[in-house]
Amino acid sequence: MKESIRKSVRITKYATREENPNNWYIVDADGKVLGRLASEVAKRIRGKYNPQYTPNADLGDWIVVINADKVKVTGKRAELKDYKTHSRYPGGQKIKSYKEMITETPEKVVELAVKRMLPKTKLGTTLIHKLKVYKGSEHPHAAQKPVVLNIL
Repeated sequence: MKESIRKSVRITKYATREENPNNWYIVDADGKVLGRLASEVAKRIRGKYNPQYTPNADLGDWIVVINADKVKVTGKRAELKDYKTHSRYPGGQKIKSYKEMITETPEKVVELAVKRMLPKTKLGTTLIHKLKVYKGSEHPHAAQKPVVLNIL
């Protein structure tokens, strides 16, 4: 009786980083909506499109985002959105509006949008390093031969 039970048990296969290749993709953010762009990039970095997706493994791809300064937001988001940081000292809260952030550091706007869609664990900290964001159209990752990824 026990032998027939053992034969019918299936073993689950968990994917590892070594089994998946390092794919590089390039995304042009010119005219793209920030939230939609960030969710697609986060899915790619996480590896959720992969049929062998494992929640606790790093199976995603490397993403290079160019033209971060040309990303757009919809509605009144440009006037209403604020970025808050705190130094953990009394009176240490700093608030910057979206308009200030997009003019000073547009790379940070895209990075924060993607980072907040990743897990808040050690895995998320590792995954955010697979995102490279640049203000203009030039980037230093030509040696990796990134493939153009079209995001709607």
